[in-house]
Amino acid sequence: MIELDGLTKRYRSRVAVDDLTVTVEPGRVTGFLGPNGSGKTTTMRCILGLTRPTSGTARVLGRPYRELARPMRRVGALLDPRARHPNRTAHAHLLALAQSNALPRHRVDDVIGMVGLEPVAHERVRGFSLGMGQRLGIAAALLGDPDVLLLDEPVNGLDPEGIRWVRELLRGLADEGRTVLVSSHLMSEMEDTADHLVVLGRGRLLADAPMDELLGAHATVRVSSPQVRLLAPALQRAGGTVGVEGDGALRVEGLGLADVGDVAFEVGARVHELRRVTASLEAAYLALTGDDVEYRAVAP
Repeated sequence: MIELDGLTKRYRSRVAVDDLTVTVEPGRVTGFLGPNGSGKTTTMRCILGLTRPTSGTARVLGRPYRELARPMRRVGALLDPRARHPNRTAHAHLLALAQSNALPRHRVDDVIGMVGLEPVAHERVRGFSLGMGQRLGIAAALLGDPDVLLLDEPVNGLDPEGIRWVRELLRGLADEGRTVLVSSHLMSEMEDTADHLVVLGRGRLLADAPMDELLGAHATVRVSSPQVRLLAPALQRAGGTVGVEGDGALRVEGLGLADVGDVAFEVGARVHELRRVTASLEAAYLALTGDDVEYRAVAP
């Protein structure tokens, strides 16, 4: 478990993280989202004791990270896949980490096999592609077989097969009861991977909710009618926000499915299609962060 209570980090006049209170529970994949500069990496650095908070606390497994005995056995992290000596081989890099953290030597071979780096295990990492570097960083995070994982953009540079592998890995680790916090800018992938979402904007918490709940909160109603000019104003008078889709159907926000049906019946508008449309994660995210694209208005 990761617990943040009033976590705040200021750099002179700039607030990077602003009074953040969140609990990241074990047994699920928690997606950590926010625009560039929203405070995600700073928050992760505070959790790992790499950045000192201005105020508030960050606890992992009930205590500050610096107080954990043998922390690599408890917490695995990937913040920068380039954090390795370029002249070492992948095997030597992981072996140095294992020896310096009193981890059994066999774990090196275990994680190399787990991330699929056997063919290049004894090659110098200076020649690694971005995707291979990501796999090595994930291997390092898994080296101590930790209870908690923090991964910052772990699928950068990976091909579709590698992205699917990371998704299955994270799901498997969460199913084992571990705490998994992962950031990513790939919305479609996060939608397929995460159970729960924490969304930041300008350092402040915008959402802390299960995936289904967040997407449901941004659901809309799609209604198709040959009498759009009659129906649209009636829906607006009923409190709906109405936009027009590319095929001429109406997209209604702020009213439920039954509400839209009732309005259509009251004004005598024929309906050819009426259904609830759950928002994509990208649409929900853009709405939360204030970057949503406005739909063109319906002519009266």
